[in-house]
Amino acid sequence: MTDRELINEAIEASRHAYAPYSKHRVGAALECDDGTVVLGCTVENADLGVSMCAEQSAVCGAVARGRTDFRRIAIYSKESSDYLTPCGTCRQILSEFSPEMEVLCVRSDGRYVSYKLRHLLPAAPGRDRY
Repeated sequence: MTDRELINEAIEASRHAYAPYSKHRVGAALECDDGTVVLGCTVENADLGVSMCAEQSAVCGAVARGRTDFRRIAIYSKESSDYLTPCGTCRQILSEFSPEMEVLCVRSDGRYVSYKLRHLLPAAPGRDRY
């Protein structure tokens, strides 16, 4: 799958986001090592502490399907004119499974940058530290 195809999947996922409070509809497309793509989207709640980011949603969907090794993720929001990077919590969640994965951070105009997760979350705690 090309970067653009993965980004298009994230764009499609963002259309299903439930974001009545922030109005920031984020979609994520998580590519597993076996080539499977799992989509996730923002799911907000009036109690913001129980809201779920798109990246978290995608990871939970992948784990529920028995997949825990990830190659890359694309993150998109129509409402973001900046390159959309994962929040700190999502960086940690992704790092739990695949600290070397690629993160495609997409702007609303479709342009994107790519980072290795380890550069977005250096010295992350993980299984190898316990």
